[in-house]
Order: sequence, then structure tokens, then C-alpha cells
Amino acid sequence: MKIHDLSPAKGSRKRPKRIGRGPGSRHGKTSTKGHKGQKARSGGTKGPAFEGGQTPLQRRLPKRGFKNRPFKKEYAVLNLKDLSKVADIDVITPEILLENKIIKSIKDGIKILGDGNIDKPLTIKAHAFSSSALSKLSAVGGKTEVLKN
Repeated sequence: MKIHDLSPAKGSRKRPKRIGRGPGSRHGKTSTKGHKGQKARSGGTKGPAFEGGQTPLQRRLPKRGFKNRPFKKEYAVLNLKDLSKVADIDVITPEILLENKIIKSIKDGIKILGDGNIDKPLTIKAHAFSSSALSKLSAVGGKTEVLKN
């Protein structure tokens, strides 16, 4: 058997239906859409939420909740275990974290979380601290300074 002898199995390939190409194709004139009516016209279907004219479900249900989008603060979070990468520095600031590529961007500020342990007293300047991070830092004699945005 050679490559030019290969062909698909009989009946496995079907030609696409070419509609609107004249009466000889048997799919001309109305292009298999029948005569007139909504479904024969362009854009002639209702949206997925259409329920036959009754008020759709997404309008019957009440709105709930609250989105604080314009005032939401998105912090770049950092755990105590990540601070071990800059162990030789005593005062850690957002600029030092950016220089050492520990964080990619400051966003609306930096928040220090308490996952991991810290073994030496550090002075950390950040925009927010979790309560567990504050307790672990104070336990080893570290200092925290909250920066303003």
C-alpha cells in the first residue's frame, strides 16, 4: 500500500450542504428556510433568555448584594515565609521587595500575611498586616510600620 492509495472509508466523508446556489441544487430560492415568517428572516431568532413574551427569569428575580468596585483595594499579598528571600536586609520596604522581584507590582499596597515563621527581628513597612503576622513579628521583636496610600 502506498500513500496515494489511501482514502477515507466509504460514507465517512459527507459534503457540506450548499444552500442558496440556484434551483439545480434543490436548496435554492428560500435556502431551506421555508416561506416567510420569523425564522426565514435574517437575525430571526430570539435570545436565549426569551420566554415567549413573559418576563424573563433574570428580570423576575430581585437584585442582591453589593459591589464595591470603585473603592475596592487590591493588595499585593506576601507571606512571612516569602520574606526569608531577603534575610540579609533589616528594614523591608515595598521598593526593596520590587527590586528583589519578590512581588511583581504594588497595586493598591502590600499586605503581609502570617503564613510561615520568621526567626530574626525585622522592621517591615507595608500598607496592611494580618493579625497573625503582627503577633508573629512582635513575638520575635520585629517592628511594623503601616504606610499610607
